[in-house]
Amino acid sequence: MIPTAGVADAHRHLLRALGGLTDADVGAPTTLPGWTRGHVLAHVTDAGRALADLVEHAGRGVLIPLYDPATHDRDGIIEATADRTADEHRSALREHSERLEVAWSRVADWDQPVNYRDGKLSSTVFARWREVWIHAVDVGAATSADWPGDFCEHAVDFLKERLPHDAIVTGPPRALAAWLSGRDTGDGLTGDLPELGPWPGGRPRSGDAR
Repeated sequence: MIPTAGVADAHRHLLRALGGLTDADVGAPTTLPGWTRGHVLAHVTDAGRALADLVEHAGRGVLIPLYDPATHDRDGIIEATADRTADEHRSALREHSERLEVAWSRVADWDQPVNYRDGKLSSTVFARWREVWIHAVDVGAATSADWPGDFCEHAVDFLKERLPHDAIVTGPPRALAAWLSGRDTGDGLTGDLPELGPWPGGRPRSGDAR
């Protein structure tokens, strides 16, 4: 099943939790190197815009890259919009999240090709699911305790390739997902915890959680 409803729930949770965000909170540091909460929110917002563009173009039979370096300065946009006010962050996040959900609602074939991940349109949904829930932790809008069970199972399945091939680590899916995503130290897991490998598909920027 394609978890479009799960992503919508994640969007609502994040926006609801950000209801009390102040302008001062926007500049607070996160555990992501060099990034404030504003940087994380700018990243999540612009990723929503980029995914909406990708899905809308796919619906017209046009393949585009998620980020075209010739026309889109991803890092520059994040830096330029990180210092938005709290209200501006909420408004932009809501706008692009809703636009993405509308684009998904018009999809007739989830196997439709896109220039992203495994080449299928369905990959945009799973990527956004991971991005919103994981980065919600980074901005203090959630903990792994808030993650739905089906999301935890998906996250473990996606992130397990970060483990060395000979590693054996066991525990509840929620605890495994939090550790594999780098959002928990792994307390409560069983086994010798190895150093985790790179994010699946590559993680060229500190903000990636897809």
